[in-house]
Amino acid sequence: MLPLAGIKVVEIAQNLSGPYAAEILATLGAEVTKIERPGGDDARGWGPPFTDGAASTFQTVNRNKTSVTLDLKSPADCDRLHALIAEADVLVQNLRPGSLDALGFDAATLRAKHPRLVYCSLWAFGAVGPMRLDPGYEPMVQAFSGLFGLNGAADGPPSRVGVQVLDLGSGVWTALGCIAALFRRQTTGEGCVIDTSLLETALGWMSVPFASFATSGVVPMRHRTGNPKLVVFEALPTSDGELVVAAANDRLFAKLVNVLGHPEWAADPRYASNAGRVEHKDEVIGDISAVMATMPTAHWAPLFNAAGVPFAPINDLSDLLQDPQVAALGMLQDIPGLGIKTIGLPISFDGVRPAMRTPAPPLEIPHVRS
Repeated sequence: MLPLAGIKVVEIAQNLSGPYAAEILATLGAEVTKIERPGGDDARGWGPPFTDGAASTFQTVNRNKTSVTLDLKSPADCDRLHALIAEADVLVQNLRPGSLDALGFDAATLRAKHPRLVYCSLWAFGAVGPMRLDPGYEPMVQAFSGLFGLNGAADGPPSRVGVQVLDLGSGVWTALGCIAALFRRQTTGEGCVIDTSLLETALGWMSVPFASFATSGVVPMRHRTGNPKLVVFEALPTSDGELVVAAANDRLFAKLVNVLGHPEWAADPRYASNAGRVEHKDEVIGDISAVMATMPTAHWAPLFNAAGVPFAPINDLSDLLQDPQVAALGMLQDIPGLGIKTIGLPISFDGVRPAMRTPAPPLEIPHVRS
Protein backbone atom coordinates (compact mmCIF):
# COMPACT_ATOMS: atom_id res chain seq x y z
CA MET A 1 0.00 0.00 0.00
CA LEU A 2 1.27 3.45 -0.89
CA PRO A 3 1.90 5.78 2.09
CA LEU A 4 -0.94 8.22 1.35
CA ALA A 5 -3.56 5.71 0.29
CA GLY A 6 -6.98 6.87 1.51
CA ILE A 7 -6.09 10.57 1.56
CA LYS A 8 -8.28 12.75 -0.66
CA VAL A 9 -6.88 15.92 -2.23
CA VAL A 10 -8.62 18.68 -4.15
CA GLU A 11 -6.25 20.67 -6.36
CA ILE A 12 -7.33 24.13 -7.53
CA ALA A 13 -4.06 24.94 -9.20
CA GLN A 14 -2.44 25.50 -12.56
CA ASN A 15 0.92 25.83 -14.28
CA LEU A 16 3.67 24.16 -12.21
CA SER A 17 4.06 24.72 -8.48
CA GLY A 18 0.62 23.69 -7.23
CA PRO A 19 0.16 20.83 -9.70
CA TYR A 20 3.61 19.47 -8.81
CA ALA A 21 2.78 19.52 -5.09
CA ALA A 22 -0.43 17.61 -5.77
CA GLU A 23 1.35 15.25 -8.17
CA ILE A 24 3.79 14.29 -5.40
CA LEU A 25 0.85 13.50 -3.13
CA ALA A 26 -0.87 11.57 -5.93
CA THR A 27 2.18 9.47 -6.70
CA LEU A 28 2.47 8.67 -2.99
CA GLY A 29 -1.05 7.25 -3.14
CA ALA A 30 -3.46 10.13 -2.50
CA GLU A 31 -6.62 10.43 -4.55
CA VAL A 32 -6.21 13.80 -6.28
CA THR A 33 -9.05 15.57 -8.05
CA LYS A 34 -7.75 18.39 -10.21
CA ILE A 35 -10.19 21.26 -10.70
CA GLU A 36 -9.83 22.96 -14.09
CA ARG A 37 -11.70 25.93 -15.48
CA PRO A 38 -13.40 25.60 -18.88
CA GLY A 39 -10.54 25.51 -21.35
CA GLY A 40 -8.27 23.84 -18.83
CA ASP A 41 -4.99 24.50 -17.07
CA ASP A 42 -2.81 26.94 -19.06
CA ALA A 43 0.02 24.40 -18.92
CA ARG A 44 -1.91 22.14 -21.30
CA GLY A 45 -0.84 24.59 -24.01
CA TRP A 46 2.79 25.08 -22.94
CA GLY A 47 4.27 23.39 -25.99
CA PRO A 48 5.30 21.96 -28.31
CA PRO A 49 5.92 19.12 -27.82
CA PHE A 50 2.42 17.74 -27.24
CA THR A 51 1.19 14.25 -26.45
CA ASP A 52 -2.50 13.37 -26.62
CA GLY A 53 -3.31 17.04 -27.04
CA ALA A 54 -1.45 18.25 -23.93
CA ALA A 55 2.03 19.70 -23.54
CA SER A 56 4.80 17.58 -22.03
CA THR A 57 4.98 20.00 -19.09
CA PHE A 58 1.34 19.31 -18.25
CA GLN A 59 1.79 15.56 -18.70
CA THR A 60 4.75 15.58 -16.31
CA VAL A 61 3.15 17.28 -13.28
CA ASN A 62 -0.39 15.92 -13.53
CA ARG A 63 0.09 12.17 -13.51
CA ASN A 64 -2.01 9.94 -11.28
CA LYS A 65 -4.87 12.47 -11.04
CA THR A 66 -8.44 12.82 -12.22
CA SER A 67 -9.78 16.09 -13.61
CA VAL A 68 -13.09 17.88 -13.13
CA THR A 69 -14.01 20.99 -15.12
CA LEU A 70 -15.83 23.64 -13.08
CA ASP A 71 -16.82 27.19 -13.87
CA LEU A 72 -16.59 28.94 -10.51
CA LYS A 73 -18.77 31.74 -11.85
CA SER A 74 -21.58 29.20 -11.78
CA PRO A 75 -23.34 28.72 -8.40
CA ALA A 76 -24.03 25.09 -9.29
CA ASP A 77 -20.37 24.42 -9.98
CA CYS A 78 -19.37 26.21 -6.77
CA ASP A 79 -21.75 23.89 -4.91
CA ARG A 80 -20.09 20.92 -6.60
CA LEU A 81 -16.67 22.14 -5.49
CA HIS A 82 -17.90 22.64 -1.92
CA ALA A 83 -19.12 19.04 -1.96
CA LEU A 84 -15.73 17.77 -3.12
CA ILE A 85 -13.92 19.79 -0.45
CA ALA A 86 -16.26 18.51 2.26
CA GLU A 87 -14.93 15.00 1.59
CA ALA A 88 -11.30 16.05 1.19
CA ASP A 89 -8.37 15.90 3.58
CA VAL A 90 -6.25 18.42 1.68
CA LEU A 91 -6.77 21.39 -0.62
CA VAL A 92 -3.88 22.67 -2.77
CA GLN A 93 -4.24 26.03 -4.52
CA ASN A 94 -1.94 28.47 -6.30
CA LEU A 95 -4.38 30.82 -8.02
CA ARG A 96 -3.78 34.55 -8.16
CA PRO A 97 -3.98 36.02 -4.63
CA GLY A 98 -7.52 36.93 -3.65
CA SER A 99 -9.21 35.13 -6.55
CA LEU A 100 -10.77 32.47 -4.30
CA ASP A 101 -11.73 34.78 -1.43
CA ALA A 102 -14.84 36.32 -2.98
CA LEU A 103 -16.13 32.85 -3.83
CA GLY A 104 -15.89 31.57 -0.28
CA PHE A 105 -13.01 29.19 -0.96
CA ASP A 106 -10.42 31.09 1.08
CA ALA A 107 -8.54 29.37 3.90
CA ALA A 108 -10.39 31.00 6.79
CA THR A 109 -13.85 30.17 5.44
CA LEU A 110 -13.07 26.58 4.52
CA ARG A 111 -11.13 25.84 7.71
CA ALA A 112 -14.09 27.14 9.75
CA LYS A 113 -16.40 24.75 7.91
CA HIS A 114 -13.95 21.84 7.81
CA PRO A 115 -11.59 21.89 10.81
CA ARG A 116 -9.77 18.73 9.64
CA LEU A 117 -8.88 20.28 6.28
CA VAL A 118 -5.22 20.92 5.46
CA TYR A 119 -5.33 24.03 3.25
CA CYS A 120 -2.15 24.54 1.21
CA SER A 121 -1.40 27.75 -0.69
CA LEU A 122 1.54 28.48 -2.96
CA TRP A 123 2.22 32.16 -3.64
CA ALA A 124 4.71 34.10 -5.72
CA PHE A 125 6.05 36.46 -3.04
CA GLY A 126 4.41 35.15 0.14
CA ALA A 127 1.17 35.23 2.12
CA VAL A 128 2.13 38.42 3.99
CA GLY A 129 3.98 41.65 3.22
CA PRO A 130 3.54 44.49 0.73
CA MET A 131 3.94 42.18 -2.29
CA ARG A 132 1.56 39.47 -1.09
CA LEU A 133 -1.03 40.26 -3.78
CA ASP A 134 1.48 40.55 -6.62
CA PRO A 135 1.47 37.86 -9.31
CA GLY A 136 4.79 36.32 -10.21
CA TYR A 137 6.48 33.70 -12.34
CA GLU A 138 9.72 31.76 -11.97
CA PRO A 139 12.15 34.11 -13.78
CA MET A 140 10.74 37.16 -11.98
CA VAL A 141 11.32 35.62 -8.56
CA GLN A 142 14.73 34.21 -9.50
CA ALA A 143 15.75 37.76 -10.40
CA PHE A 144 14.13 39.37 -7.35
CA SER A 145 15.62 36.88 -4.87
CA GLY A 146 19.23 37.19 -5.96
CA LEU A 147 19.50 33.79 -7.66
CA PHE A 148 20.30 35.46 -10.97
CA GLY A 149 23.15 37.28 -9.30
CA LEU A 150 24.82 34.03 -8.27
CA ASN A 151 24.38 32.20 -11.57
CA GLY A 152 26.55 32.57 -14.64
CA ALA A 153 30.19 33.22 -15.40
CA ALA A 154 32.09 35.78 -13.34
CA ASP A 155 32.84 37.91 -16.42
CA GLY A 156 29.36 37.59 -17.94
CA PRO A 157 25.85 38.75 -17.13
CA PRO A 158 23.72 37.14 -14.41
CA SER A 159 21.78 34.12 -15.66
CA ARG A 160 18.61 32.27 -14.88
CA VAL A 161 18.88 28.79 -13.37
CA GLY A 162 17.86 26.65 -16.31
CA VAL A 163 15.15 24.58 -14.62
CA GLN A 164 12.08 25.64 -12.64
CA VAL A 165 13.81 25.28 -9.27
CA LEU A 166 11.40 27.62 -7.49
CA ASP A 167 8.16 26.23 -8.90
CA LEU A 168 9.17 22.64 -8.29
CA GLY A 169 10.90 23.40 -4.99
CA SER A 170 7.78 25.15 -3.70
CA GLY A 171 5.83 22.06 -4.67
CA VAL A 172 8.17 19.90 -2.61
CA TRP A 173 7.88 22.18 0.45
CA THR A 174 4.10 22.12 0.13
CA ALA A 175 3.98 18.35 -0.06
CA LEU A 176 6.35 18.05 2.91
CA GLY A 177 4.29 20.50 4.97
CA CYS A 178 1.09 18.73 4.00
CA ILE A 179 2.39 15.34 5.11
CA ALA A 180 3.60 16.83 8.40
CA ALA A 181 0.18 18.42 8.96
CA LEU A 182 -1.61 15.13 8.25
CA PHE A 183 0.69 13.38 10.72
CA ARG A 184 -0.12 15.96 13.42
CA ARG A 185 -3.83 15.72 12.63
CA GLN A 186 -3.78 12.09 13.72
CA THR A 187 -3.16 13.35 17.27
CA THR A 188 -5.03 16.66 17.35
CA GLY A 189 -7.86 16.04 14.90
CA GLU A 190 -7.17 19.51 13.47
CA GLY A 191 -5.94 20.51 10.06
CA CYS A 192 -4.10 23.77 9.42
CA VAL A 193 -3.13 26.35 6.82
CA ILE A 194 0.16 25.84 4.99
CA ASP A 195 1.72 28.71 3.05
CA THR A 196 4.85 28.80 0.98
CA SER A 197 6.00 30.79 -2.02
CA LEU A 198 8.51 30.93 -4.81
CA LEU A 199 10.33 33.72 -2.94
CA GLU A 200 10.55 31.72 0.28
CA THR A 201 11.87 28.74 -1.66
CA ALA A 202 14.46 30.95 -3.33
CA LEU A 203 15.57 32.39 0.01
CA GLY A 204 15.84 28.86 1.37
CA TRP A 205 18.14 27.84 -1.49
CA MET A 206 20.17 31.02 -0.82
CA SER A 207 20.85 30.15 2.82
CA VAL A 208 24.51 29.12 2.36
CA PRO A 209 25.65 32.11 0.25
CA PHE A 210 23.62 34.41 2.49
CA ALA A 211 25.40 33.06 5.58
CA SER A 212 28.71 33.89 3.91
CA PHE A 213 27.50 37.40 3.05
CA ALA A 214 26.06 38.00 6.52
CA THR A 215 29.40 37.03 8.07
CA SER A 216 31.79 38.79 5.69
CA GLY A 217 29.70 41.58 4.16
CA VAL A 218 31.03 40.55 0.76
CA VAL A 219 28.56 39.60 -1.97
CA PRO A 220 29.64 36.18 -3.34
CA MET A 221 31.04 36.21 -6.86
CA ARG A 222 29.51 34.19 -9.66
CA HIS A 223 31.31 31.02 -10.72
CA ARG A 224 30.26 29.30 -13.93
CA THR A 225 30.80 25.79 -12.57
CA GLY A 226 32.84 26.32 -9.42
CA ASN A 227 32.46 27.10 -5.75
CA PRO A 228 33.86 30.21 -4.05
CA LYS A 229 34.88 28.20 -0.96
CA LEU A 230 36.43 25.10 -2.51
CA VAL A 231 39.31 24.61 -4.94
CA VAL A 232 39.52 22.38 -7.01
CA PHE A 233 35.75 22.08 -7.46
CA GLU A 234 34.67 22.95 -11.02
CA ALA A 235 34.75 22.08 -14.71
CA LEU A 236 38.24 21.81 -16.15
CA PRO A 237 39.18 21.60 -19.84
CA THR A 238 40.36 18.51 -21.65
CA SER A 239 41.53 18.53 -25.26
CA ASP A 240 38.03 17.57 -26.43
CA GLY A 241 35.67 18.85 -23.73
CA GLU A 242 35.42 19.35 -19.99
CA LEU A 243 35.28 17.28 -16.82
CA VAL A 244 33.90 18.47 -13.52
CA VAL A 245 36.56 17.67 -10.92
CA ALA A 246 35.67 17.76 -7.23
CA ALA A 247 38.93 17.50 -5.28
CA ALA A 248 37.18 18.97 -2.25
CA ASN A 249 39.90 18.43 0.37
CA ASP A 250 43.68 18.32 0.66
CA ARG A 251 43.85 14.51 0.34
CA LEU A 252 41.88 14.52 -2.90
CA PHE A 253 43.92 17.43 -4.23
CA ALA A 254 47.08 15.40 -3.65
CA LYS A 255 45.58 12.48 -5.58
CA LEU A 256 44.57 14.79 -8.42
CA VAL A 257 47.95 16.40 -8.91
CA ASN A 258 49.65 13.01 -8.65
CA VAL A 259 47.53 11.78 -11.58
CA LEU A 260 48.51 14.92 -13.46
CA GLY A 261 52.19 14.13 -12.93
CA HIS A 262 52.85 17.03 -10.54
CA PRO A 263 52.86 15.62 -6.99
CA GLU A 264 54.99 18.58 -5.91
CA TRP A 265 51.97 20.87 -6.19
CA ALA A 266 50.48 19.24 -3.09
CA ALA A 267 53.45 20.55 -1.09
CA ASP A 268 53.54 23.99 -2.69
CA PRO A 269 52.77 26.52 0.11
CA ARG A 270 50.28 28.26 -2.17
CA TYR A 271 48.35 25.05 -2.87
CA ALA A 272 48.85 22.81 0.17
CA SER A 273 45.64 23.90 1.92
CA ASN A 274 42.19 24.71 0.61
CA ALA A 275 42.49 28.24 2.01
CA GLY A 276 45.69 28.72 0.04
CA ARG A 277 44.12 27.33 -3.11
CA VAL A 278 41.15 29.70 -2.74
CA GLU A 279 43.56 32.64 -2.33
CA HIS A 280 45.58 31.54 -5.38
CA LYS A 281 42.72 30.11 -7.39
CA ASP A 282 43.73 31.62 -10.73
CA GLU A 283 47.22 30.14 -10.47
CA VAL A 284 46.25 26.64 -9.38
CA ILE A 285 43.37 26.34 -11.85
CA GLY A 286 45.65 27.67 -14.57
CA ASP A 287 48.37 25.11 -13.78
CA ILE A 288 45.94 22.18 -13.65
CA SER A 289 44.03 23.27 -16.75
CA ALA A 290 47.23 23.54 -18.78
CA VAL A 291 47.99 19.87 -18.07
CA MET A 292 44.47 18.53 -18.50
CA ALA A 293 43.98 20.34 -21.80
CA THR A 294 46.78 18.29 -23.37
CA MET A 295 44.78 15.03 -23.36
CA PRO A 296 41.18 14.01 -24.15
CA THR A 297 38.46 13.18 -21.66
CA ALA A 298 38.83 9.46 -22.40
CA HIS A 299 42.42 9.64 -21.18
CA TRP A 300 41.72 11.34 -17.85
CA ALA A 301 38.49 9.63 -16.83
CA PRO A 302 39.93 6.14 -16.13
CA LEU A 303 42.97 7.63 -14.39
CA PHE A 304 40.82 9.75 -12.06
CA ASN A 305 38.56 6.78 -11.42
CA ALA A 306 41.47 4.51 -10.52
CA ALA A 307 42.99 7.13 -8.21
CA GLY A 308 39.71 7.89 -6.44
CA VAL A 309 39.48 11.48 -7.69
CA PRO A 310 35.78 12.48 -7.88
CA PHE A 311 34.81 13.64 -11.37
CA ALA A 312 31.87 13.65 -13.75
CA PRO A 313 31.27 14.28 -17.43
CA ILE A 314 29.00 17.15 -18.45
CA ASN A 315 26.03 15.23 -19.85
CA ASP A 316 23.09 16.46 -21.84
CA LEU A 317 19.61 14.96 -21.54
CA SER A 318 20.20 12.44 -24.30
CA ASP A 319 23.12 11.01 -22.32
CA LEU A 320 20.81 10.20 -19.41
CA LEU A 321 18.79 7.77 -21.53
CA GLN A 322 21.93 5.70 -22.09
CA ASP A 323 23.51 5.97 -18.64
CA PRO A 324 23.63 2.69 -16.64
CA GLN A 325 23.50 4.48 -13.28
CA VAL A 326 20.32 6.33 -14.23
CA ALA A 327 18.88 3.06 -15.52
CA ALA A 328 19.76 1.27 -12.27
CA LEU A 329 17.87 3.86 -10.22
CA GLY A 330 14.68 3.22 -12.16
CA MET A 331 13.74 6.89 -12.21
CA LEU A 332 12.98 6.94 -15.93
CA GLN A 333 9.45 5.60 -16.02
CA ASP A 334 6.96 5.09 -18.83
CA ILE A 335 3.77 7.11 -18.66
CA PRO A 336 1.08 4.46 -19.10
CA GLY A 337 -0.63 4.58 -22.47
CA LEU A 338 1.45 7.43 -23.88
CA GLY A 339 4.64 5.69 -24.98
CA ILE A 340 6.87 8.40 -23.52
CA LYS A 341 9.18 8.44 -20.53
CA THR A 342 9.15 10.76 -17.57
CA ILE A 343 11.15 11.08 -14.38
CA GLY A 344 9.64 9.55 -11.27
CA LEU A 345 9.79 10.76 -7.68
CA PRO A 346 13.32 10.85 -6.22
CA ILE A 347 12.37 8.63 -3.27
CA SER A 348 11.87 4.91 -2.67
CA PHE A 349 10.08 2.92 0.04
CA ASP A 350 11.68 -0.38 1.03
CA GLY A 351 13.58 -0.26 -2.23
CA VAL A 352 10.51 0.39 -4.38
CA ARG A 353 9.94 3.66 -6.20
CA PRO A 354 6.29 4.76 -6.53
CA ALA A 355 5.14 4.02 -10.06
CA MET A 356 3.36 6.10 -12.66
CA ARG A 357 -0.11 4.58 -12.42
CA THR A 358 -2.03 6.81 -14.85
CA PRO A 359 -1.20 9.58 -17.32
CA ALA A 360 -2.36 13.16 -16.85
CA PRO A 361 -6.14 13.30 -17.21
CA PRO A 362 -7.91 14.54 -20.33
CA LEU A 363 -9.85 17.76 -19.99
CA GLU A 364 -13.41 17.05 -18.94
CA ILE A 365 -15.95 18.63 -21.27
CA PRO A 366 -18.86 19.77 -19.10
CA HIS A 367 -22.37 18.86 -20.11
CA VAL A 368 -24.48 21.73 -21.36
CA ARG A 369 -27.14 22.45 -18.77
CA SER A 370 -30.68 23.03 -19.99
